[in-house]
Amino acid sequence: MSDTDLPPLNALRAFEAAARLGSLSRAAEALHVTHGAISRQVRLLEDALGTPLFVRAGRGLRLTPAGMRMRDAAGDAFARLQGAAAAIRRSGAGQARVLGCPGSLLARWMIPRLPRLGDALPDLKLHLSPHEGAFPPSLDGFDAALLIGTPPWPTAWTVRRLAPERIGPVLSARHVDAARLAALSPDALLLEPLLHTTSRPQAWPTWASIQDAAAPADLGAGFEHLYFLLEAAAAGLGVAIAPQELVADDLAAGRLLAPWGFVETDAQWILATRRDDDDARLDALAEWLRQELA
Repeated sequence: MSDTDLPPLNALRAFEAAARLGSLSRAAEALHVTHGAISRQVRLLEDALGTPLFVRAGRGLRLTPAGMRMRDAAGDAFARLQGAAAAIRRSGAGQARVLGCPGSLLARWMIPRLPRLGDALPDLKLHLSPHEGAFPPSLDGFDAALLIGTPPWPTAWTVRRLAPERIGPVLSARHVDAARLAALSPDALLLEPLLHTTSRPQAWPTWASIQDAAAPADLGAGFEHLYFLLEAAAAGLGVAIAPQELVADDLAAGRLLAPWGFVETDAQWILATRRDDDDARLDALAEWLRQELA
């Protein structure tokens, strides 16, 4: 064997398992082969390298300096191969990637755009999964998460910033007091009973602060999800506050009005993925999302 030849792969695999587990017997169990097969492969590797990798230590084995060097190199190489194989399997053609996002965002923004997404990225198959509350730092159960939030983000995430959040009050033209309400200044509006979500009661105070107005005196009726909040507003039950993107279609259709416009907050639309996921299709998804949000 020349200096540039790689040792036999099976021998390397047997040696790596024995070095990692500290035993030929445990390596044989892990690789589902016999003790003799592991021993032969280790001897084959030692012959190929021209140096012993193990020495007897009582009833066990101890790595030689050459063995420790080969253990570190082999362990790193197999770990990288396993990571690459897992990434390729995850990104394999025909396998759907799981995208988690809050239910209201899913229903009011993502689902109506799925036909355009399919046309733009035909190789990306998505399974959309609603999720309420904070996403797990490991993104367990998801390949990616689309959400609106503020940093800091979990260190295990790769975060692709998509657009700043913009929020504003909306109401229905069917509201019995719509004309009077639409003419109010922000200060006067904040004295009225206001609809809000119980999961984000700070939305109205945030808007008030940006408007240099006093905090609202009465938040009025609360709804568990933004979807229900906006349905209540569309039914004429009061003035709600919502991200601009989630009411854009309702505004265009005249179902909701936004007399006070929208303001930018500190929050961001983001697409989060695990740091070890290098599927280029998720980069393409992020770029498509940026274009849609723009």
